[in-house]
Amino acid sequence: MTAIILSIGDELVLGQTIDTNSAWLSRQLAAAGCEVAAHMTVPDDQAAIEEAIRNSAPHCDYLIITGGLGPTADDLTRQALAAVMNEPLELNETCLTKLKEFFRARGREMPEINRIQAMIPRGARMIENTCGTAAGLRATLHIPSSLRRSVAPSPCEVFVMPGVPKEMFAMFDRAVLPVIRQSASGAVILSKTLHTFGLGESAIAERLGSLMDRRRNPSVGTTVSAGVVSLRINARYADAAEAQRELEKTESACRAALGDLIFGADDETLPQVVARMLASSRKTVATAESCTGGLLAKYLTDIPGSSNYFRFGWITYANQAKTDLLGVNPELLSQHGAVSEPVVAAMAAGALEKSHADCALAISGIAGPDGGTATKPVGTICIALATSPSCLRASVPSCLARTFSLFGDREMIRDRAAKMALTMLRYHLIGKEMPF
Repeated sequence: MTAIILSIGDELVLGQTIDTNSAWLSRQLAAAGCEVAAHMTVPDDQAAIEEAIRNSAPHCDYLIITGGLGPTADDLTRQALAAVMNEPLELNETCLTKLKEFFRARGREMPEINRIQAMIPRGARMIENTCGTAAGLRATLHIPSSLRRSVAPSPCEVFVMPGVPKEMFAMFDRAVLPVIRQSASGAVILSKTLHTFGLGESAIAERLGSLMDRRRNPSVGTTVSAGVVSLRINARYADAAEAQRELEKTESACRAALGDLIFGADDETLPQVVARMLASSRKTVATAESCTGGLLAKYLTDIPGSSNYFRFGWITYANQAKTDLLGVNPELLSQHGAVSEPVVAAMAAGALEKSHADCALAISGIAGPDGGTATKPVGTICIALATSPSCLRASVPSCLARTFSLFGDREMIRDRAAKMALTMLRYHLIGKEMPF
């Protein structure tokens, strides 16, 4: 059983809006045992929509369409579907009544322009929209034998839903997913995503070894986004219980191969994981940043409840700020330069002392595009973690300073520097040294 997802909208084609609907739908379909054969995006052009429907329908059991059901002149999906079905649009009185009730409940009369949303291709069925005005459509396309794909017979079931995510989510869960589940006969595709940071994709792949064999079920693949290397595990089985068992086995094997390199799973982010560790251990943190300009503090305070663990944050971009606000010895700056382990260690120690936090992170580096030298090229980042005796069960504070060579443009380097600082803190909180 396969599906093709068709997204409609000029704003999607032009990149003005990110198509999050297709990603969400793919996950829901996979969990129901329905393979997604393709994602397609077409503009608000009736001919283009018609062509996409005609080209897709012979190659899938379900064609899932989002967008183009609004009341304006650029909403043309219903017209395109009617043309493909070779049927006229007809007024659906039930739909029109619901539309009028929708506006009346809000103290307004329905604008005449919204009448088009009650027009449905003859032979199609209306899908009620419980969150908005754009009713969905369900139609059956009978594929000529000359166009029929060999692996499954016609017909193709078409579901058209609004592009507004909230409306689409509710409609899919209520009216589309049950149909697909009934046809799936228990077959499922269960997925799990594990996240790592610190090693490159090739190094992660080497450690996983045969787990990444493409003939394997469950399959394991890697993707990279903003420096985070993620493992995507997909288990395809006829039975949900078997799929869950095998998924858990493969997840355990991946965790055994990578150990603490894995910081989280699925929707978890590195800041969320570190925040949870700080909260659970009742430790507090302060930050002192130069090249990242407060990005590290932002990541830590993006999380609700951050006031429980975040104490102070300094942005000491200039050398004068490092000396005046953090007490960095000017001689250290003269001797080693601002981008050096001795200086970030002094920044972290100053932040720790002034904040009375359990630990303090400091960052200084060359984010570019200018400022690099032969000995300190663009991407040179120094990070220090200072910890209080209460954090270490020791008698004196401790400080770890490291130098990293990061790649990318200015934005990428700053982002990776902040994440590397979080990673240093994460390994400290689990009581281990970083393995890279």
